[in-house]
This record gives sequence, C-alpha cells and structure tokens, in this order.
Amino acid sequence: MRRRDFGAAAASFAAAGLMPMRFAEAQTRAESLRVLSQAGPNSFDPIGVGINRNAIQVHWNTYDRLVRFGTTRQADGTLYYDYYDIEGELAESFEVEDGGKVITFKLRDDATFHDGSPVTAEDVKWSLDRVVASPIGRSQFSTGSMTSPDQFVVVDARTIRVTTPQADRFTLPNLAAAYPVIYNSKVVRSHATAADPWAHEWLRTNVAGSGPFRLDNHVPGQSVTLSRFDNWKTGMLPGFRRVLWQVVPNAQTRRTSLERGDADIVQDLPPQDVVSLEQAGRVRVVGVPMAGAFQFIGMNSSLPPFDNVKVRQAIAYALPYQQMFDAALFRRGRPLFGGEPGSPQSIEFPQPLGYSTDPAKARALLAEAGLPNGFETTFSFELSLAPVAEPLSLLVQEALGRVGIRVTINKVPGGQLGTLLERKEVPFFFEGSAAYLNDPDYFFRIFYHGPTRWNFGTFRNPEFAGLVDKTRYETDREVYERDIRRMITLAKEEVPIILLWQPSLDTGMARNIDGYKYLFHRQLELRTLRRI
Repeated sequence: MRRRDFGAAAASFAAAGLMPMRFAEAQTRAESLRVLSQAGPNSFDPIGVGINRNAIQVHWNTYDRLVRFGTTRQADGTLYYDYYDIEGELAESFEVEDGGKVITFKLRDDATFHDGSPVTAEDVKWSLDRVVASPIGRSQFSTGSMTSPDQFVVVDARTIRVTTPQADRFTLPNLAAAYPVIYNSKVVRSHATAADPWAHEWLRTNVAGSGPFRLDNHVPGQSVTLSRFDNWKTGMLPGFRRVLWQVVPNAQTRRTSLERGDADIVQDLPPQDVVSLEQAGRVRVVGVPMAGAFQFIGMNSSLPPFDNVKVRQAIAYALPYQQMFDAALFRRGRPLFGGEPGSPQSIEFPQPLGYSTDPAKARALLAEAGLPNGFETTFSFELSLAPVAEPLSLLVQEALGRVGIRVTINKVPGGQLGTLLERKEVPFFFEGSAAYLNDPDYFFRIFYHGPTRWNFGTFRNPEFAGLVDKTRYETDREVYERDIRRMITLAKEEVPIILLWQPSLDTGMARNIDGYKYLFHRQLELRTLRRI
C-alpha cells in the first residue's frame, strides 16, 4: 500500500450573472488581466463533440479535478508541469492497493461548489460516469483502463474508489488531464433531458464547477469574462480578480495592443512576430518547446504510392528541413530532423528519425520503388495553420519537384482537414498534434496504431502492433526499454510520418506579468499569474 497526503482544496463555483464588458473600470489595473488570442472557445463542455483547444482555457480554470500534475521551475524561471508528480486538487489523499488495481481517494472536507454546496463523492462518481458515457471520453479513459461506471464506487460522502482490471500507470495521469472535471451534479442534472441525459447542450454554454475562477460573461466569438472565487482553497489565490479574454483575429492588432500596454498577455503569436518582439525588447516573450507536441508531414500508407516504404523514405530524404525550419518557424522550436539513422540512442520519443536532406538518395529510392520519373500528388494543409504551412508547402513543392515528384498544394478550409483525415482520404499533408501523456509507448499507441484519425500515417505493422499491446503493462524496465527501442527503430525505418519539429509555445506578456506556467494542453494557467 502506498499513501500520499495533499494540501489540496476545492473552491466553489455557480451560475453567475452577466457582467458589463468594461469590468476593468470597476477594478484597479493591478487586479485585472486582459488576454488576447486569435480564437475563442466554441464550448465549455470538456468532452463535447467538436470542441476546440481554446475551450480548455475556460474549463481548466473554472473546474477542479481529483488530482493534478505538480510544478517544476525551469532554468529560466518558467513554471512547468511535472508529469511524474501527481498531487491533490479535490482529493486530500489517496491510497493505492491490490497491486495497483484499486485507488481510493479521500475528498477534502472544505471543498465546495460556488453555490456553497459541498463537493461529494456522488458528484465525483457522476462526473467520472459522464466521461465513460461519452465515446470521446471513454476512448481517452480507456488508455488508463477505465471504461465502465462500475469502476467508480462511492464508499461514503467523502470517499470514492476507482478500480481497474489490472494495474495501469496511466490511470492517475488520466485523472489529472483536462477533461475529467468534477461537476456540481445536482445543478447539471437539473438541466438534463431524456434526449440529453448528460446535459451536453447546457454545458456547452454554462459552467458548474468548483475552480478558482467563475464564468461571468461570454460573447461568442468576441470575449470571455472570468472573476476570481475568493474562497478557493486548493492553492494560493489567483493574483487577478478579473480576467477579460478577447478574441482578436488579426495578429498585428494583437501585437500592437501588447506593445502599447493595452493588453497584458497575447497568445497565438506568429513566429516572425516573436522574433521581432524579442529584438525590440519592450515586452517579454516566453517560448517553451511544447512537450508531446509535434508538427509533421503525413503520408497515408494505405494509398499508393505511399504504401511503398521506399517512396516514404525518398520523400524523407528529399525535404529541405533546415530551410523549412528557418522560413516557417523562424527556428522557434526543437528540431526533430537529422539525427542518426538506425538504432535509437535513447527511449525518448518523439526524437529525430535520422533523415537529412539528400536529393541523390531520394532519386535512388524512387528508382528502386519503380518510379524513376516520380509521380503526381497533392499536399494538403488546413488554413488555420497557414502562417507556418504556407512557406513550408512551397519549399516542399520545390524540393520534391527536383526529384521528380510533382506536387499540387491543396489549402483546406479551417475545421475540415480533421474530417478528411478521419476518413483516410488525404494522401500527403502537413499537420500537428500533441500527446497528453509523456510515455513513449503512449505516443506510439495514439499516433502509430489503430484505426483512428490520430494514426496519421495509417500505419499497420504486426510486429509494431504487438509491441504496442505488450509495453502498456510491462513492469520489467529492461524489457520495456528494449521493446521501446525496437518500436523507435521501426518508426524510423517505416517512416509513416516525417517528424519535423516540436514548435515553441510563444506567449507575449507585459514585463510586469509574472507566474507564467506551461501546461500540457498549451492553454493559460490563470491561477499562477501575478502582476509585479
């Protein structure tokens, strides 16, 4: 048995009335934070269908979870989540029993929702039941061996037990992720209907949580207004009483607002703006290579000619990696190109795949594939990625043309590429994604395995698939590392996707803003921010 106690607390949350947009006039500048981003949330439901990444910025800061990841401080002073340290949020302690198959959580006795009602084990069970009732939630929870409501058992008003068929090292990290929020179940259930028993429709536009901030106002496509809940006890009270998050699609307008001092934080900065802002020195730019995140060129290995491994390798050798990194990303990130071919030097993944620019080798591989004169194909990217994808695609078109591959660039309207990838209809494309959990076998299970859209290369290799299943529950470290090395070797040889880089998450801030924290979901952690 292992036990861990936490100094965690829950805060409260309730439905709040609308508030005028000019909230800052009633607050001092020191107490108010203004955030600008390219886009806003399209839902407040953590497990709703079709929600965008911006939605996380609301529900992460307005709800609590049972547990959360700890915090470390980087050499430059930036706070960073610690994947390997799980600490309490609503749980003040937990016990792990039966060889890791049973985890019992004891809730804080002072945890309340915003309406003052206590957070109970019944609320926790209902919230976790809601996760596994959703196909999206159940798919993610299954990576931690949680698939059925029967696995969440109320012991008493303050105690909840989670059981799994086998010990799974991803159970706790899944409970600390973005989506398993704890709802005020009485409030949410009052808005459920026979057709919508989990109140998805109501939760798209409402919040019923216990987090450090509450939702005051939302104007879709324009703004979100949050206010601090002063009785929140899970950690130190946030430094700002009010947060105004505004949608400003134009990057130059966002930048100008920051430089003039009208905005405190600006998200979604284009790489070229980051470089010039740093050179000007009037504001602070925090750039953090995104753990688990990656941008890549995908090749659908179920469609000819990409079903031929020599074609995939030829393209990997033809690409002008350094030029793409310079032109598209302005070197804002960690390269995943180059490196040594063959056996990996570590079990970290993603890592460089061992391909460098070599047009002669690319031509030779195309000839071996029976395509000495090349072929024609389309190269697709979604317009939402245009600042990076536009210059990249032109360089891809030019470089592949030199080895005989004739490329037509296909610009896909925003929000549509995912559907096409789900249908496996796109042969050759640029995209990006991220793994919530850090282990290399988890990365391979999500992005190199199975029928989902996330298996971007439609990779099918029986040996690899067997290793994905085997490593999940492997307890022998030596065996685990040996198997991971073999999986990395196969990923390098078969190259269903060409890893390019881990981009930096670049955030512009006024120089008097402190406490920025990088989180795995790449949205703002508002509770740690302060004005200095």
